Amino acid sequence: MQATSRSFKDNAHQALNDEQLRRALDNMKEGFIAKRAKAAAKLPEFDALRDQARDIKDHTLENLDAYLELYAEKVEAVGGTVHWCPTADDARKAVVDICQAVGAKTVTKGKSMIAEELALNEHLEANGLIPIETDLGEYIIQLRNEPPSHIIAPAIHLNKEQVASDFRAAHVDLPADRQLEEPQQLVGEARAVLRQKYLDADVGITGANFLIAETGTSIIVTNEGNGDLTQSLPKVHIVVASIEKIVPSLEDASAILRVLARSATGQEFSTYTTFSTGPKRPDDPDGPEQYHVILLDNGRSRMLGSEFQDMLRCIRCGACMNHCPVYHSVGGHAYGWVYPGPMGAVLTPSLIGVDEAGHLPNASTFCGRCEAVCPMRIPLPKMMRHWREQEFQKHLSPTAVRLGLGAWTFVARRPSLYHFTTGLKARVLSMIAGKRGRLAKVPLASGWTSHRDLPAPEGRTFMDLWAKQRRTAQRPGQETV
Repeated sequence: MQATSRSFKDNAHQALNDEQLRRALDNMKEGFIAKRAKAAAKLPEFDALRDQARDIKDHTLENLDAYLELYAEKVEAVGGTVHWCPTADDARKAVVDICQAVGAKTVTKGKSMIAEELALNEHLEANGLIPIETDLGEYIIQLRNEPPSHIIAPAIHLNKEQVASDFRAAHVDLPADRQLEEPQQLVGEARAVLRQKYLDADVGITGANFLIAETGTSIIVTNEGNGDLTQSLPKVHIVVASIEKIVPSLEDASAILRVLARSATGQEFSTYTTFSTGPKRPDDPDGPEQYHVILLDNGRSRMLGSEFQDMLRCIRCGACMNHCPVYHSVGGHAYGWVYPGPMGAVLTPSLIGVDEAGHLPNASTFCGRCEAVCPMRIPLPKMMRHWREQEFQKHLSPTAVRLGLGAWTFVARRPSLYHFTTGLKARVLSMIAGKRGRLAKVPLASGWTSHRDLPAPEGRTFMDLWAKQRRTAQRPGQETV
C-alpha cells in the first residue's frame, strides 16, 4: 500500500466534503461507542482487567527476545516452521516462496493488518497468485480496489447501496434481477460466492491476534468464521504476525481477550476465537499439512526502549478511532496508510518515518478519549506530543507553523505583553461577535470557521479572574490559596 500520509491535509479536506462518508461515519456512535460503554459497565472488574492486560504486555515487551525464542521452539516442536523476517521485503518473499513451493495458484486470506502493511495482495498478484479476501469487509474493498478504512470494520465508509452496486458489477454470472436491498441478502450472496473459493484454495493466510509462547499457538478472533475455513481447508496455513503479538501463556491471552471484544465491538466475546497449533497430526480428520509463521519486525524492535514502546501493547481493537472526533470527521482513508486514527498517528510515523507521516500526530484535539477507552492503557496523546516535538526539531513543520510558534513563544515569555494581548483579543472578538456571540470568520482561523462558527470570548480572561481571586484571598486575616 502506497503511503499518502504526507497528503493528510488534502485527504482530510476531501473527506470533510464527502456527504456519503459523513452519513456512513455517523453510524459509529451506536455501532461502537454505545455498545462498548454498555459492555464495560456490565463487567465490574473491567478496569482491573485493563491494568492486568497492560502489565502482561509490559512484562512481555521487557522480555521479548526470550519469549520469541520460546515461541519459535514450540512451533517447530509441533511440526511448524517459523520465518524470521526483519523487513517487509523479507516477509513478502517468504510468503511467495512457500506458495510457489507447493505450486499454489489461489490463496484465501483472513483479515490481517500485517498483510495490509506488507501490501501482500499486490505482491501475490505480481507473482502469478490470486489472493481472495474472505472477511466480508475486506472482500468488499478488494472488489473496489480500496484499502481498509478501519482496522476492524474495513468497509465502514460504505453504505449498503454502494455494496450492492459493487456486487452486481463483480458477480455478473448471477441473475440481474436478484434482490440486494437488505444486508442479509448481501451477506448471503458473499457467502455463496466465497464458499467454493475456500475449497479451491491451495494456501490459506491469516493474521494473529496473539501468539502464545508456552505452546506455539496462534489465536485469531473473528465474527464470521471465515478465518477458520481459511486456515483449515487448504493444505498450507500461513500465519503473518508482527513480533509484539507474543504473550507468555494461554492464561495471559485469556485475560486480554476479556477486554478485546468489549473494547472493539461491545461483545463479551467474539463469535469465533480460534486456536491453532501446528499442522494436522496423523489422526486428525482435517487441517493443513504445513503450518508456517511469518514473524515480522519491520521497525518494531526500534520502538523497544524508546518513548514509543507503549504503542507495542496495542491489540488492534479500534477503540481509539471509534471514539476519536477527528476520525469521526474524516474517516480512515485520510490517514493515508494502513493504520488510521490515534493509534495510527503514533504507529505510522514509527514504521514509515515522521518525515512521511508527520501530519498525523497533529491530527488530534488532545481530548484524551483515545487513552480513556484504550483497553491496554496506551498513553496515545503523550506519544503524539513526542512526535510533534521530533517533527519540530527536524524542521519538518510548515513555515507558517514555525513562525506562529515563534511569535507565540515571544509573547508568552513576557507576561505583561501576554496578558495585554490576550485581553485585547478577547474584547475585540467579543465586540465583533456582538449579541450573536459567535464568529463566522476569523483571520488565521479559517480551518475552524470554514466548517463551524467560533464562539466569541465571554467575560474576563482566566488570568484576570485568577489575579482577582488571589487578591481576595490575601486580604488581612485570610490565607493565600
